[in-house]
Order: sequence, then structure tokens, then C-alpha cells
Amino acid sequence: MRTFRRLALGASLLVLIGACTTGGGSTTTPAGASPTTSVTSPPPPTIKIGSDGFDEARVVAEVYAQILEANGFTVDRAGIGLGTRDVTNAALWSGQIDMKPEYIGSGLGKLGGTPTNDPTKNQAALQALETAKGITVLGFTPGQDTNALVVRKATADQFHLTKWSDLTAVASQLKWGLATDCPTNPVCAGALKDSYGIDTTTLQLTLLEACSGAMADALKDGTIEVAELCSTGPEIIVNGWVRLTDDKTTQPADAIAPVVRDDYLAKIDKTAFQAILNAVSAKIDTATLADLYKQVAVDKKDIKDVAAAWLKANGFT
Repeated sequence: MRTFRRLALGASLLVLIGACTTGGGSTTTPAGASPTTSVTSPPPPTIKIGSDGFDEARVVAEVYAQILEANGFTVDRAGIGLGTRDVTNAALWSGQIDMKPEYIGSGLGKLGGTPTNDPTKNQAALQALETAKGITVLGFTPGQDTNALVVRKATADQFHLTKWSDLTAVASQLKWGLATDCPTNPVCAGALKDSYGIDTTTLQLTLLEACSGAMADALKDGTIEVAELCSTGPEIIVNGWVRLTDDKTTQPADAIAPVVRDDYLAKIDKTAFQAILNAVSAKIDTATLADLYKQVAVDKKDIKDVAAAWLKANGFT
């Protein structure tokens, strides 16, 4: 992937420390003023960034927050880790937050669309649904994550589990950990019931944040035996767990894209703003997602330190 520094995007990139309608900190001399009197245009308005509650989404949101700060923005982080997609969607649409990283396949499914394994199609379909809500979907990452069902090796061996359909016959015998929004999520409860005949309302079920340290800890200590984790989750490798194959291919291609309120974009230089975030997104491949997740969830590093180190290592700051 190409290297990007905050002062350059291809030939140029205007650093956003200037007017809401221009990319630079331009100055003008008003009529009647001394030539030595300069009036500096105001900085961009504070951007309120949010994210879903799990670690991977939180650290990607922090990466976006820091690159915007490096380009002259003030960032309100109160919404990072806000909760489930239901919560963050409502916050975005209401203006409680201005932007969040979205897993575009799952986001599309949540809005009633039909996600595919093609992120370009998912992005276009998501944009079609978000336009009426005043939201723009920016460029997506080459890295993808999917929702994964994971078991300990002993459980896989005991019940001969290699794929999701193997769970159908033994679902009631197992303790499940699924995402907090699973009951209303078509790619979770809907997919399990429609494609695998597993009714989540009949399970021994604990609802936890998907892809979270809490979900991984519950699987590790035996509180649950089937866990919904991110496919990029390094704890799967660290613990020698078995990621079951979604043999009915129910889970969407989940590249990540910032989704932003149009009323916020109207106050700034939209082209330069997109260029900043698209350049960062273009460097986030699947290995990067897995590594960022590992540093936060497994190595227990501070999320701001992880984001800052990655941006510096990739020439953004």
C-alpha cells in the first residue's frame, strides 16, 4: 500500500486548520484594515467520533481521531465504545456523534439490505440506504473482518465441530456467547435460524459485546462454549481455539469505512477530509486489524498508544 504523510496525498493535501469551506489556514485583509492586520479563518468545528463497543472498532476509531487531530481538528471522543450498532446508529442519525467506523457488510444487513462478499457492492448499497438519513460512507479498508463462531479445541473434539452446521444438532447442549445485539441482528440470530435451524431464544445464552475481551475471557474460563468473535481476533491463535467455518456463507464481507453526517461535512472542506481518512483506511489491511486488536485486547496496551504508534510507523505523523 502506498505511503502517505499528512502533508501530502499524491501531489498535495491541504492540512485542515483553516476555514470550514477551504482546506488551509488562509488569511484575508478586510477592507479598510492595515495590510499588517490578518484575519485567520476559524478552525474546523469539533468532530464527535463514536464507535461500537468492541475493541477492534474502538482502536480504529482512535486511529481516525488521531489523524484528524494531526490535521487541525478538535475531537470529542465521548462516543468511542458507545455500545451496539443499534446504539451507535441512533447516535449518528440524531447527531450525538458525527462519525463512526462501520463494518459495511454488517451495517448494510442491519439496515435491511442484503450484504455480499464484495465490499464495493456493500459500500454502494449501504450508501443508498444511508443517504436518506444524511450520512456519507467514505472509502473502505482493504482489511476485512467477519463475525466468527469459535470454540475451544476440547469442545471441537468432543462434538466433532469444524463448521457452523455441525452446531445444529448439539446447539442445546452448549453454552453460547453471542453479541448483545444478536437477537435483533439479521446476520446473527436471523442467520443462525434461517440457515442453520438454530433458534437463539432456546439456547443457554449469554449476551456480550462481540469481539471483546469479555467474550474471549468467557470462552477461556468456560463460562461459554461457543463464542462470537472477530475473525481477526488474535486470541483465537494465542489460545489454540477452533474457528468454525460458516459453510452457508451467511456472514458479509466486513471491510471498515468511516460513516459521517452530511451536516458535518457541509461545514468543512469535504474533499480534503475524505482524502485524510481514505488514505488511512487504505493502509489498514487484515493483518493490521488483527495486530491492532491483539495489542488492545490481548497485550492490554492503552488504545491511544496503540493508535499513535501505528500512525507514526506508517508515516502519517
